[in-house]
Amino acid sequence: MHLYWMDLHVHTVLSPCAELEMGAADIVGRCLDEGIDIIAIADHNAAANSVAVINAAKDKPLTVLPALEVQSREDIHTLCLFKTVEEAFAFQDWVWARLAPVKNDPDLFGFQLVIDHENNILEEVDTLLLQGIDASVDDVIEKTKCMGGIAILAHVDRPAYSYLAVLGMLHPNMNIDAVELSARLTAQEALYWKESVLDYSIIRSSDAHRLNDIQRCHSTPIYLEQPSFNDVFFALHRYNDRRVKWPWS
Repeated sequence: MHLYWMDLHVHTVLSPCAELEMGAADIVGRCLDEGIDIIAIADHNAAANSVAVINAAKDKPLTVLPALEVQSREDIHTLCLFKTVEEAFAFQDWVWARLAPVKNDPDLFGFQLVIDHENNILEEVDTLLLQGIDASVDDVIEKTKCMGGIAILAHVDRPAYSYLAVLGMLHPNMNIDAVELSARLTAQEALYWKESVLDYSIIRSSDAHRLNDIQRCHSTPIYLEQPSFNDVFFALHRYNDRRVKWPWS
């Protein structure tokens, strides 16, 4: 096994709350500078900019996984990762079919831009992405898993938009692959939260909305045979020597 550094929660200019500096090549360059090996592009309720970042990382030592950060009816955020862009886009279709037809106000929320690998603007998404869809968190998890994806409860330590904040506690045998803690936690605080998340694997992510958020100290050390979707899945389930390194260091 080899040690890799992984950040499964990175936003781009498609997320209205992200800074306009979060372009494809900019994200890739920042990850390479920080020594990060694997990222997931997880915009709010959208996967469209995964293509741009994957193309920007072509022939570079950075694995980019397509993903979405889905906001459920209860306002709980779940990271939904997929092996292929095609699977992520099919899941995006399911998510967008459940978005209310609320128009985005760029002056209030920010721009929602679909870009290519050179940061050329291809499209501006009109429907507000920063809203809960008409599906429960259980629906989101179940659909992700049925489509072969990885489901991770996002930033469970946060006082809003997290499973624990809304529903109070996790349950054994949930159909999830891991839980995520915020990068803002100290090592001691992370150990405290471990008691609240049962035996699920724990990752740390940057939840990057600006380039400076992307730092190795905000990512997760993980032992894999190779930096791939399948190996990440195996590590989250502690299979065949693949595992998340804990405590983080």
